[in-house]
Amino acid sequence: MYTVTLKPNKEKQLIKHHPWVFSGAIDKIEPKFTSGALARVLANDNSFIAYGYYDEKSHIILHLLSWDEKVIPDDSFLVNAIKAAILRRKDHFNKSLDNAFRLIHGEADFIPGLACDVYSSHIKLIISSRYAYNNLDLIKNTLFSLLKPETITVIMDKEYAKAESLPQKILYFDKNGSTDLASSTIRFYESGILYEMENSNSQKSGFYCDQRDNRNIVEAYCKDKVVLDACSYTGAFTLHALRGGAISVDALDASESALRHLLYQIHINEDEGNIPNSSREKVTIKSCDVFEEMRKIEADKYDLMILDPPKLAATKGKLENALRAYKDLNRVAMMKIKNGGLIASFSCSGSVTRELLRQTICYAAADAGCEIQIIRALSAGDDHPIRISFPESEYLKGFIYRVIR
Repeated sequence: MYTVTLKPNKEKQLIKHHPWVFSGAIDKIEPKFTSGALARVLANDNSFIAYGYYDEKSHIILHLLSWDEKVIPDDSFLVNAIKAAILRRKDHFNKSLDNAFRLIHGEADFIPGLACDVYSSHIKLIISSRYAYNNLDLIKNTLFSLLKPETITVIMDKEYAKAESLPQKILYFDKNGSTDLASSTIRFYESGILYEMENSNSQKSGFYCDQRDNRNIVEAYCKDKVVLDACSYTGAFTLHALRGGAISVDALDASESALRHLLYQIHINEDEGNIPNSSREKVTIKSCDVFEEMRKIEADKYDLMILDPPKLAATKGKLENALRAYKDLNRVAMMKIKNGGLIASFSCSGSVTRELLRQTICYAAADAGCEIQIIRALSAGDDHPIRISFPESEYLKGFIYRVIR
């Protein structure tokens, strides 16, 4: 085990259980680094702070794990953290028409760099830290032992793979070990709507169950509305809008294949009776640069717009440009929507706080020359808990607001 000593006055947030330590906070390490391993972390006065995982190949050089000097974060510690996360989601199991949810939410569930999503009898792991990658065998074996899934798919998060020196590949496992499941499909339900995705989908988990509650909330505002679904991906918001009684939905996304899959999912849900008949006739799709296309759309056409762009600020260094993009997207939407129309606007960038997003919408309204009434504040569901000592876990935030001109 390494001994890591911090520079003076670098322990304040760590004592409050923030789990990240960057290289600039470290005074010395003994013995010399050779490979990732557990570390005993001390303040500059040699007082104990926590145990963590130290790895100089990681962009977050030290992840803190246990603040109890008597509890060393060994293999049994990790297994118990997985068990605890499962128990906290016990109410999400055994729901036949809502069987997609987040099982492990990274640092918020005390397991750095590991997101774990359940899709019916399948599990997808999204790895974004060397700690999670180096413990992958223990993680997947524990999940197979406890939950007996048909398959576990492991995806390296593209946003962090290079910074973490992780191999950019997808791994597939069944109960017998490594396998080739790239061509298989997974079917599951969320809120009574049927979804299908390819197991080989490498865009995060392939589905965003963090928006489950928000899709149901937005659906309630869609009756008799003309809807724009911007950055629609494979169309979960579109499907909810159709079930909610929308007159029509225009779906915009950069990915042509995602939009084609959106239409397929409309068909399978029509066949199952989950959405009204002839829903396909109400939907148009367009592959485009959504930010540019927003400037071209017809003014005063839409009653409701859904703005759900991809992560625009993966790091704090990209925050300023991201805020400009969020402001521009919302400003244009405010200028285009009908007077009195509703906009559901989201950010999934961890470095964009809820207050920053609200402030950005305020600035956009000033530039658009309109008034805004916020009628709902939105966030991820209870399977995506926010750890109070780790505010970065509140990455998804949004507002439904009314535009008054």
